[in-house]
Amino acid sequence: MSNVNNPEPEAPTEAIAETIIPAAAESTESFGELLSQYEKGHSRAARTQEGSKQVDATVVTITADSVILDIGFKTEGILPLTAFQGDIGAVKPGDKLRVSVKGRDPEGYYELSRGKVERPTDWPALEQAFADKATILGTVTGAIKGGLSVDVGVRAFMPASRSGVRDAAEMEKLVGEEIRCRIIKIDVQDEDVVVDRRAVVEEEERGAKDRRYSEVKEGETANGTVRSLMDYGAFVDIGGVDALLHVSDIAWGRINKPADVLTVGQQVEVKVLKIDPEKRRISVGMKQLQPHPWDGVAEKYKAGERVRGTVTRVMEFGAFVELEPGIEGLIHVTEMSWAKKVRRADDVVKPGETVEVVVLTVNAAERRISLGLKQALGDPWAEVAQKFAVGTAIEGPVTSLTKFGAFVQISEGVEGMVHVSEITDKRGAQTQTHALAEHPRIHHPQDALKVGQIVKAQVIEVDKAKRQVKLSMKQLVPSSLDEYMADHKEGDLVTGRLIDDSSENARVELGEGVQGTCRIAAPVAAKETKPAAATAADLSSLSAMLNARWKGDAGSTGSRSASAPQAAGAGQIRSFRITKLDMATRKIQLELA
Repeated sequence: MSNVNNPEPEAPTEAIAETIIPAAAESTESFGELLSQYEKGHSRAARTQEGSKQVDATVVTITADSVILDIGFKTEGILPLTAFQGDIGAVKPGDKLRVSVKGRDPEGYYELSRGKVERPTDWPALEQAFADKATILGTVTGAIKGGLSVDVGVRAFMPASRSGVRDAAEMEKLVGEEIRCRIIKIDVQDEDVVVDRRAVVEEEERGAKDRRYSEVKEGETANGTVRSLMDYGAFVDIGGVDALLHVSDIAWGRINKPADVLTVGQQVEVKVLKIDPEKRRISVGMKQLQPHPWDGVAEKYKAGERVRGTVTRVMEFGAFVELEPGIEGLIHVTEMSWAKKVRRADDVVKPGETVEVVVLTVNAAERRISLGLKQALGDPWAEVAQKFAVGTAIEGPVTSLTKFGAFVQISEGVEGMVHVSEITDKRGAQTQTHALAEHPRIHHPQDALKVGQIVKAQVIEVDKAKRQVKLSMKQLVPSSLDEYMADHKEGDLVTGRLIDDSSENARVELGEGVQGTCRIAAPVAAKETKPAAATAADLSSLSAMLNARWKGDAGSTGSRSASAPQAAGAGQIRSFRITKLDMATRKIQLELA
């Protein structure tokens, strides 16, 4: 037992015990009831030492906000750390302190004060306490209209607003309790005294906060209690001061609002992130105590792998996909579709949607992952060269028109381009549509085509690297040359007019729009002279003559070949033999017959 100034308080305790125990022996009271009576007697004994009496105490342990002391009673006492005014480092278990007993808290511990708090006994003492703005002891005797009645040596009034509690229920709990208060009004003549408990409580709280602010260090870990929840975060009590836990610092994964994962009163472990001494603000985080998910990204996600994730945000330029809590990748709009040009990401995906994507690139240092949605569907260009070889005829809708041509969809995700020069030939021969026939000379694709129109075309070039397919519509339109080549075969004797003998391979006109080449091995000996009028003869007349000669009987042709050979020259009409018909290149090779 600790020594005290006046050992007399022990006597009442013993007397109470002597009174209780015999009574218990003669009654059916339980041990619990006996103990309760003992505690009440012990409390009354302790009250004789409160206020003006002080006791010696021994420090038992130090908690986050108080010091537990052995004061020689059955129950230990509690002394707030604020009583040390920041000099808590000088206190350690086993130290001896002189304290005053104020009363008992709801948990049964004795409330202690390091300094001596007097209870005024007369009006001069009250006036002195008022002048010094000193803290005094008082006992709440009852609840009255507008506040509480307090015994501070005389009857005093404490307004409800100065009680330091928030509602009537808490005020009722103060009745019968000894409190620390301050006189804020005194009138000796009218015996009017008004006291304030709230100011004393707030000073103690400020002192506790000041001490806590000075103790908290950035980077340390603290245990706290969630005090309130907001949309932007939660306020956590970490030993007497509030710290802000922002919603972005709760978890590595995306959280819409703190209420989804936290509740008021929940115990949490946090890390102190930042302290602002001027604004007295403390920022804490929970996710910082967990391993960072990006630390193992490079090993977990490889380019080319297929993964699944949930679309979290959709922007105009792309969509963010959460692959796991704290790990997001971006699908750019250019990586969303093979078939069409995507202008807005929300045209393709929506928030909350689960998608399968392909990892394109991983940059762990910058915490970026590029994802592809269209790659997960397969590249339609992979087999274009095999499916659409040069010469293949296709059919599909016109998807768009430009100044230089039209784009035609030839399969899902693959478009080909028909240049304006390949829509129809200049002669306006038999065509696919009436529009083409009416516009033999096309200056703009829209003169002959419209978006959505189904057209036929022939593949004339495939560039897989550039993802380009060139088409021609006019190649599928039958021409005079096509008909001529279809009606003849190699070895046939035909009639034609030499139109150019300036080179070794002379050009020969076989009909309207039909030409071949003839190799003239020997130099031209002489050229048949023809009147200028004949050279400038109407093409239709010449065509009629050629047709008559082409349709002549073989006998006449044979007799002409049997005659003496004549030197070949431009303008001559001669007989030729077809030596080669090349349907692919649309070329005819001849020799003089």
